[in-house]
Amino acid sequence: MEMKQLIAMVTVAEAGSVTYAAQMLHIVQPAVTRQIKTLEDELGVVLFDRTRHGMVLTSAGEVFLSHARRALQELERARTELTPQTGEITGPVSVGVLESLLDVIVPPLASSVAARFPGVELRVMSGFSGYLQNWLDDGVVDIAVLYNLADTPAMRVKPLLSERLWAVAPADAGLVPTEDVTWHRVLSRALILPIVGHGLRTLIDRARSDIPIEPKISLETNSMSVQKQMVLAGRGWTILPGAGVARDVEEGKFSAAPLAEPSLSRSVVVGLQRATRISRAVRAVNSELFRVSRDLVNSGTWPSATLLDTPTH
Repeated sequence: MEMKQLIAMVTVAEAGSVTYAAQMLHIVQPAVTRQIKTLEDELGVVLFDRTRHGMVLTSAGEVFLSHARRALQELERARTELTPQTGEITGPVSVGVLESLLDVIVPPLASSVAARFPGVELRVMSGFSGYLQNWLDDGVVDIAVLYNLADTPAMRVKPLLSERLWAVAPADAGLVPTEDVTWHRVLSRALILPIVGHGLRTLIDRARSDIPIEPKISLETNSMSVQKQMVLAGRGWTILPGAGVARDVEEGKFSAAPLAEPSLSRSVVVGLQRATRISRAVRAVNSELFRVSRDLVNSGTWPSATLLDTPTH
């Protein structure tokens, strides 16, 4: 088994096509096909179903993909660590971030890392908390910003902050971030909510369980973007973390206010793999993540947030 075979397999899985994978790898298509076939022969399993719509991972392919990704990341980490050390911190660092936190944390983090650690190759992926946890376990990301999660056998978790959830309404509803809005008022409106089983939906259902008003749900979705679009379309109000909507409120797209009676908050945490050796680059970005978050909270840029713990390394 060769490294180029693993690279070909991962690239085809991500591109969904041998043609696109060949373009991304800057090699000819038959070479990619040959590497995949050789790998399948060596493993004794079929990794992809060849369909009209492209290359689709088989169940065996899904299993092997996570191991291939981890192997490639470990090799990249080893290459970086074995490179003669200079004073500069270098190497790739992948950070998984909740969709609702992208706008508030990624721009300042990227700017800060670029300024302080120009040799670090920062990569950002977004997804739901469950996906981020799986990606961290599988080595797809080095750091994950998740919520409401404790230590696991594979992950070390550090609390970052607690942030309140907001009711989000059309601009003419008159909600303001400095004045709480009650659940009774929110539940009197049609609501666009996350799907059942989504972490945010679980928090919402738990918080409203003692209020004798059944919500009028106009739409359920697993996308924060769709929640916002449906509010803009006049389909109802929604509930989101303040960080996910603060910029939109400033721009006048929505009105929004923290929920009260009862107040509803979620804990944001930062996860690192427990079993792997943490590179200098990952430690640097992790430290920078906490520093940037502290500055965002203290400046009021991260709305309705309270720091829980801010380790420096």
